[in-house]
Amino acid sequence: MTPATTTRKDFLSVLDFDVTDLERCLVLSARVKAERTLGSQAPTADALAGRHVALLFHKPSLRTRSTFEIAVHELGGHVLALQPDVALGAREPVADVARNLERWVDAIVIRTFSQQLLGEFATAARRLHVINALTDEQHPCQAIADFLTLQERWGSLRGRTIAFVGDGNNVAASVAHAGAMLGVNVHVASPEGYQLPHAVVQQATSVARHGARLRLFGEAADAVAGADAVYTDTWTSMGQETESDVRRRAFSAYQVNDALMSLAKPGALFMHCLPAHRGDEVTADVIESPAAVVFDQAENRLHCQKALLLMLLAPGRLM
Repeated sequence: MTPATTTRKDFLSVLDFDVTDLERCLVLSARVKAERTLGSQAPTADALAGRHVALLFHKPSLRTRSTFEIAVHELGGHVLALQPDVALGAREPVADVARNLERWVDAIVIRTFSQQLLGEFATAARRLHVINALTDEQHPCQAIADFLTLQERWGSLRGRTIAFVGDGNNVAASVAHAGAMLGVNVHVASPEGYQLPHAVVQQATSVARHGARLRLFGEAADAVAGADAVYTDTWTSMGQETESDVRRRAFSAYQVNDALMSLAKPGALFMHCLPAHRGDEVTADVIESPAAVVFDQAENRLHCQKALLLMLLAPGRLM
């Protein structure tokens, strides 16, 4: 493998990568996954030796925090876990936090609310690599793990169709971005008032390759018909807890159950970024069925985040 071509210092969005780098990231993710069994003898085991990566999480996390910490350690780096009270823009200006941290660490992984605030942080820290571990608008690390999972099952991604059922949220946005770039059709079915933002539709359309289309639907059945994979997410995301009753009513017709899955292609996969709420967005029968790849998605977060760290911090090691 030749070194990554990306000149970006940050990964705030799938759109920060061009198509070549996105495809390269999937190849590298598969490689480090295969090499993990080598432990300290893996070719990348000391790729981040002497490097420090800070984690700043304003939202709860199981998969993202665990996999990033393990990824940094297995690449030979050091993790600095910042306390949540390092609230960006609260105790001191966002730019000041960024300009302090870039004097001490090489990269920071941030899980927060505002994509705009994340961008302000990255702009202020000219030397610091910034990775988006989730905002209200995008979840790019999840999308890369999703497409690695699909690539493992399908081989070629091009021409396949994913139906995303439910809220047109951060996960749906990043799946739409990545799917368009990789030649995958993405269908998004949402109730009125919860559709994928128009800006995301425009972005995905502008980067689409190999005839990939992003289509929005009002009915879940229409989106799922003939799909190769069906994806859903929680109806109420972090920070929306006061809306839970309203959302449960709005999304009641968007539950992924056996009847809905039967409309997809035979052998269609079921996807969820987790945590899942059985009985709400998905039934227990579906998430516990052989069609479900949800724990493969979760495992692949580790390998894809390793690949991201390598591409941003150690591109010279990607031979």
